[in-house]
Amino acid sequence: MSKHNECQDSGDPAATPQKPVQPSRRRFLQSAAAAATVGAAPHLRAQTQTPAEAPPAQANPAVPPRPVTLTINGRAYTLQLEPRVTLLDALREYAGLMGTKKGCDRGQCGACTVLADGRRINSCLTLAVMHEGENLTTVEGLATNNALSPMQRAFIEHDAFQCGYCTPGQLCSATALLNEFRNGTASTVTADVRRRPPQLSDDEIRERMSGNICRCGAYANIVAAVRAVHDGGGESSSVTVKPDFHRNV
Repeated sequence: MSKHNECQDSGDPAATPQKPVQPSRRRFLQSAAAAATVGAAPHLRAQTQTPAEAPPAQANPAVPPRPVTLTINGRAYTLQLEPRVTLLDALREYAGLMGTKKGCDRGQCGACTVLADGRRINSCLTLAVMHEGENLTTVEGLATNNALSPMQRAFIEHDAFQCGYCTPGQLCSATALLNEFRNGTASTVTADVRRRPPQLSDDEIRERMSGNICRCGAYANIVAAVRAVHDGGGESSSVTVKPDFHRNV
């Protein structure tokens, strides 16, 4: 009897078998949530930290303007231009010749067409400094001695313009078109590009004027005006004109 009591009342923890502690479901979920929060904390801090301001970029010093002499409509203009100024802006903003229009400013509409040594160019796609020594002709220079050129008169007679915004470029392009045809220049619709085009057909006119867009849709009248000048044998225009005549058409 005493031996049985000693086994029960010895008070030695090692002698008493311990049951493993099982965590409750609530405690497990709390521990998992705490671990997730601790793991995400560094990432959240990295997102909320304000990035250090980058040092301001040093701007390149502006290139100073330099004198550029352009011969426009027979008159020499000495303009103070930066090298990046386009010919279109030089004509309008510096030389004060507002006849040449700025349309798309991407060389797609043809409103800014002028003549450089008789050759058609889009003045918005070229720099003014590239044209020193050339004879430039704008719409103001197509007339001579205060008289409209045959092409200008034909545009009026055939109502070849409506709002008139594209007309300066159309006139310059049509003027050069006739000179190109007389010189035997072929186009993409010429049957044999190795030979002089036999005649200036309507298809030839449309193709050669395709770089000039008219939003009003006066294309039929433009073709008629060009054909009238060609069939009438009228000279398109001279590139050397009275220098002080600056009429906008």
